[in-house]
Amino acid sequence: MTRAAVQTVETAPESVQPELKDLEQKFGKVLNIHGAMASSPVALQTYIAIQQVIADYGTFDAQTREAIALAVGNVNDCTYCQSAHTQGAKGAGLSEEQTVAIRRGEVDFDPKLHALLEVAREATAEKGNVQDATWQAALDAGWSTEELTELSSHVTVNLYTNYFNHMVKTELDVPAAPSL
Repeated sequence: MTRAAVQTVETAPESVQPELKDLEQKFGKVLNIHGAMASSPVALQTYIAIQQVIADYGTFDAQTREAIALAVGNVNDCTYCQSAHTQGAKGAGLSEEQTVAIRRGEVDFDPKLHALLEVAREATAEKGNVQDATWQAALDAGWSTEELTELSSHVTVNLYTNYFNHMVKTELDVPAAPSL
């Protein structure tokens, strides 16, 4: 059972009601993660702020963003995020088989994406540390230094949501990701 009450637009603190309403419109309902974050305005506003900066300045397309989220969620064993981002990745044009491959770290369908996700996986598993060889492999695959440094923001927002879900035990309200 979740440790944080899932707020609705009506029950959330006034300071986050507009943002929660926007999220409800975007996703068709208040997702449990957003409703639980709304229990603390700082938690929800932090998430929204990072997402907004990525939306305003980020260069990765939707498929790449969802792939990063799947890779980070898998390394962190976040059931909620793997499930939610499986749906998001499918909506961005990836097949269910590709989402499973990404979660397994077997991205043989796109070598360039594979190299980027190896940086994301290693950064996640090693507390931000990435070996020179992993970084160089991503550069050699065609990613720029700007893109690889941007990746830190994407890893960070996914770590944020993974840790949040683990801390409050967010209950799954989206279809479960296929098992690996």
